Amino acid sequence: MPIRVLIVEDSPVMQRLLAGLIGRDPGLQVVGVAANPYEARELVKRLRPDVMTLDVEMPRMDGLTFLERLMRLHPMPVVMVSSMTERDAEVSLRALELGAVDVIAKPRATDAHGLADFAAEIGEKLHGASRAELAGRASGRLAPRPPAEPAAAQPIARGRLDGQLVAIGASTGGTEAIREILAQLPREMPPVVIVQHMPEMFTRLFAKRLNEQCALSVSEARDRERLAPGHAYVAPGNWHLSVRRLGDAFEARLDQAPPVNRHRPSVDVLFESVATTAGEKATAVILTGMGGDGAAGLRAVKCAGGHTLAQDEASCVVFGMPKIAIETGCVDHVVPLSGMAGRILQRLRESV
Repeated sequence: MPIRVLIVEDSPVMQRLLAGLIGRDPGLQVVGVAANPYEARELVKRLRPDVMTLDVEMPRMDGLTFLERLMRLHPMPVVMVSSMTERDAEVSLRALELGAVDVIAKPRATDAHGLADFAAEIGEKLHGASRAELAGRASGRLAPRPPAEPAAAQPIARGRLDGQLVAIGASTGGTEAIREILAQLPREMPPVVIVQHMPEMFTRLFAKRLNEQCALSVSEARDRERLAPGHAYVAPGNWHLSVRRLGDAFEARLDQAPPVNRHRPSVDVLFESVATTAGEKATAVILTGMGGDGAAGLRAVKCAGGHTLAQDEASCVVFGMPKIAIETGCVDHVVPLSGMAGRILQRLRESV
């Protein structure tokens, strides 16, 4: 049975484009198109789709209000389709906090190569969204959550931090998972480097939101930037992030080499560089997401003597990336999301 998709989009041109591109995937079936949230509400009741694409800017009712009501009254997987503007990116990030599973940037109708890439990407996101675990996400919260308390009050001795590096990789459902982990980490941390599969511009705003909610200073990584303790660095969308040794410290390196596992940034690129650079003092964490990006890199960290962690199935939105990593036999601990920050801190305290 194909996955039944409802498109919610006010532009007739974009409606036709999305329907045509999604229809290329034999595993997907567009069962309806709604021009506004009121039409969408009726189609959800009548058609019972498996997953919905939702435009950020909607007539008659804004997308966030509709999403909040949908997740409260009829929770279902939603993929936000956003224009590449700062306002739409902000709204999309808020939508992820409210329970949307993923976000994708709208294609340009005149870019044939870009349309092919978009068709493959939205197909992957819709397949992943259809398998998403929504428990705990369909809360309909509109108020931002307060910062979480650090996972443990006991400080980490400065000597334990020297040469340490923490790397985190995530995809579908990862924005909230990363936020939950970082909000529990204290300021006394080695550098933290992060790959979250997201479009350009979104990663800068994602880092900004994390910075407002965490004790760590969080920013989008810059090329040849020295990585400092107490800081976390998010890979920019469309750029690979890797880490290189800089004397006794580390520096970020950005490049636009071809995508790896269809992703740029790629978790594998980051993890493999961390394995080479930090070796036994590396901690690699693979979180919720569809696909296998990060499994090979996590194996490299393990082989270099580093420590490897994977999110457990019960707390994942999509148990794809952690599952494949676990199947390599190179994961030291499988940890629920609520315990991940504590496990990272325990590893740092025990490191020699």
